[in-house]
Amino acid sequence: MTISWISIYDWMSYLILFSYWCLIVATTLRIVTKRRPTTFVVAWMLIIYILPIVGIILYFLLGETRLGQRRVKRAQEMRPVVDNFVKQLHDYPFIFTNNVSSVAKPLFQLCKNQTGLDGIRGNHIDLICTPDEIFDHLINDINQATSNIEMVFYIWYKGGRANDVEEALIQAAKRGVTCRLMLDSAGSRQFLKTDENHKMKQAGIEIVESLQVNLLRFMFRRLDLRQHRKIAIIDNHIAYTGSMNIVDPRFFKQDKNVGEWVDIMIRMDGPITALMSTIFASDWELETGKKILLPKVTVFAEPPEAQKHIMQLIPSGPGYTENMIHQALLTAIYSAQEEIIFTTPYLVPSDDLLQAICTAAQRGVNVSIIIPEKNDSVMVKWASRAFFSDLLESGVKLYQFEHNLLHTKSVFIDNQLSLVGTVNLDMRSLWLNFELTAVIDDTEFANKLNNLLKSYLSQSTEISAIKWQKRPYWYHVIERLFYFFAPLL
Repeated sequence: MTISWISIYDWMSYLILFSYWCLIVATTLRIVTKRRPTTFVVAWMLIIYILPIVGIILYFLLGETRLGQRRVKRAQEMRPVVDNFVKQLHDYPFIFTNNVSSVAKPLFQLCKNQTGLDGIRGNHIDLICTPDEIFDHLINDINQATSNIEMVFYIWYKGGRANDVEEALIQAAKRGVTCRLMLDSAGSRQFLKTDENHKMKQAGIEIVESLQVNLLRFMFRRLDLRQHRKIAIIDNHIAYTGSMNIVDPRFFKQDKNVGEWVDIMIRMDGPITALMSTIFASDWELETGKKILLPKVTVFAEPPEAQKHIMQLIPSGPGYTENMIHQALLTAIYSAQEEIIFTTPYLVPSDDLLQAICTAAQRGVNVSIIIPEKNDSVMVKWASRAFFSDLLESGVKLYQFEHNLLHTKSVFIDNQLSLVGTVNLDMRSLWLNFELTAVIDDTEFANKLNNLLKSYLSQSTEISAIKWQKRPYWYHVIERLFYFFAPLL
């Protein structure tokens, strides 16, 4: 009895079709059991159905937050050390307070339940709003460093004032200051190949390439998981965070036709710097396996101020409390009674966040969102527009910052509560990357932030709801198309 080649071909076709069907079913079940937002689930299911095989490969490359077995093990080993440090902080009750403003109270209660820490008081904070001022302060602090300098940045790009920071670090290393620098592999890929990087290493600066981009690693770790924090710590006394990378905007991405990037940083001293140093030590050990001695909380750059600048830090990313920054934003929005102003370069919120923002506007809160008119990501630009109609119909005011790319990430609530840091209002920041948000409960700081936001608004154009409804039909098509790819943005 002989079997025809046609029969073999038919059986092979059935087998391949059945195997592909099993693969689709298995991937679908894996997606729906991850308990992600509905838009995340629907988007990935559309991708794997519309793009056969390719969609499945994309999901396993980019769809799950995999830190890698080695980093997972290190994170587990660090947890008791960090927990013990948090317990030690309670030996100094004078730095803690639960006497916070009414609008901040729900958020600080959330932080207390998640981290075990009340609001941290006795801090001094400066809001720095221009690149030259940021570089001047940072370089001056580096020049005065006597023991250690630690930095984490997503992007380091040579040119202009960034070279001045490089030279200041080299000089610090030469006089015996321990300098540790962690740079994201994707964001700083150009700098990591430069002579400047080699020169800094020769001077004794320890530079670590975080989350290396390598296709061979995709089986063990999600490729687009990024170290997106911006942190600088000097002598465990002074700390910086905010939206600015070590780039001089006059030299950075000038070929993208988006103008100069507009950023802010906050400079802190006081007990909060001990917590900042702990976050860096955790990131450093997670990436390198090397331990750093955690700081002493009782040593400050200047005497703590009794009630000034009550703060919390919210680190987010793999290894930290899941969804913490998302919960924090929702809590803060629902606590607002009078006004909320958001600034973000990338606006692709989750369904829950979108609903919270719209609900705030509908209950009478004056809600404004400032985004850049020009964006360095075409996909994000179009995906953002898919949310404009819902926001405008709810009474949210949308403003487009003109001429330059507004990169500041901030939330201003009721002239009292401020959130400043590295988090964009997009899926990547909310669910994936290593991020950091500083929470400040202080009227004085809020006034400074409010003045800055007013200057942003003076350089922005409000989007008219009537004009937006009349946009061309093909705009709708492109917006919805890129909206479905929100999990990849």
